[in-house]
Amino acid sequence: MRTLDKYILREYLKIFLIIVFAFSVLFLVVDVSDRLPQLLRKGAQPRDMMVFFLLRIPYLIVLTSPVMVLLSGLFLMDNLSKYSESIAIRAAGISILRMVTPLFWCGLLISMLIMIFGETVLPKAEEYRQYVYTERIKNMKVEDKKLRSHIHYLGKDNNLYYIGFFDGYRNILKTIDITAYEPGSGQIVRKITATDAVWENEVWQFQNCYIRNFENGEMTNLEQFESTTIAEVDVTPLDFIKSAKKPMSMNFFELRNYIERLKKVGEKYSKEIVELNLKVSFPFSNFIILLFSVPLVSTSSRGKGRGLVFGLGLLVCFLYLSTLRICQSLGYNEVLSPLMAAWFPNIVFLIIGMYFVVKAEV
Repeated sequence: MRTLDKYILREYLKIFLIIVFAFSVLFLVVDVSDRLPQLLRKGAQPRDMMVFFLLRIPYLIVLTSPVMVLLSGLFLMDNLSKYSESIAIRAAGISILRMVTPLFWCGLLISMLIMIFGETVLPKAEEYRQYVYTERIKNMKVEDKKLRSHIHYLGKDNNLYYIGFFDGYRNILKTIDITAYEPGSGQIVRKITATDAVWENEVWQFQNCYIRNFENGEMTNLEQFESTTIAEVDVTPLDFIKSAKKPMSMNFFELRNYIERLKKVGEKYSKEIVELNLKVSFPFSNFIILLFSVPLVSTSSRGKGRGLVFGLGLLVCFLYLSTLRICQSLGYNEVLSPLMAAWFPNIVFLIIGMYFVVKAEV
C-alpha cells in the first residue's frame, strides 16, 4: 500500500472513531434525558438503569453508521482542502478517484463489519436489554405468546386447517378441522375433525377423530378413532408460538427460521421478511453514502462553502433514511416486494453517488 493510501486511511479512521464516540455520548445523553424519569417512577435500580442505557449503544451505532461514515468522509476531505493537501495530491498527477479509492475500500469494510456487528452483538444486546427492562425493572416475565385461538392456515397439499384453540404451555390443540380439496374442481376430498390433539413423542395424537372421504361432493365412507395420528400434519407446537422477540433481537438465521414457522401456520410475515432483507441491504448503505463525501466537498472546499457542504451531507443522509423508512413501510403493507423495499434506496443512491463521483473528475 502506498504512503498516500496509508495516510488517507489513518486520518479517516481517526476521524471516524472520534465521531463514533461523540455520537454515542450524544445519543446516550438524549436517551437518558428521555427515559430516566420513567425508569425512576418504576423504581429501577442504578445498576439496571446503567445496563439498560449502555445496551442501547449497539443499536445507535448500527442505525447512525451511514451518518457517521459520511461525516467522517466530509471532515477528512475538508481537512485535505483546508491545508491544500488535495491540491498537492492532484498536482502530482493523482486523480480524485484514485485519491479516495482507499476510502471506498474502507467503506466496504465498514459495511461488512456493521453487518457482522448487527448479526452478533446487536441481537444479544437488544435481547438482554429487553430482559432488563421487562423482568428487572418492570418485574414482569418475558415469554412467547403461547395461548392463541381461531387459527386458520393453508398447509401442505393445499389442506385448509382450522384450530379453535392452542395451549402452548401444555401443547394441546382444541377443535381441529382439516379440509382437503381437489385442486381442479375445488370439491372436498377429505375432512378430518377432532375434539383435541396432544403433542406426544414428536407427533400429534388426535382424540375423538373423524375422517370423512368424499367423491363428487358426496361422502363415501366415515372412519372414527378414539386416538390416532395423521402423518400429513407436519406442524409442531413451536410453529404456533409467536415470538416475543422483535426482528431486531434476532439474527439473520433466527429470523429466517421464524418466517418459515409463520408460513407453515398461515400467519402474515410481510414485516419480518422486509426486516430480513434489510439485515443484508442496510449495512451496504455505509459504502454508498460515502460516495457523496467526494463530490460534495470537491465542489466547494473553502470558506463559507464548507458549512453548506456539511449541510448537504446531512441532507443526503436524511433523504436516504427517509426513503428507506418509506420503502420499509410500503414493504410492510405489501405495496412493494420485500426485496424492492430493502434494496430500492441503495440502488437509487448508488446511481446518484456514482454519477457525482464521475462528475467530480471532470
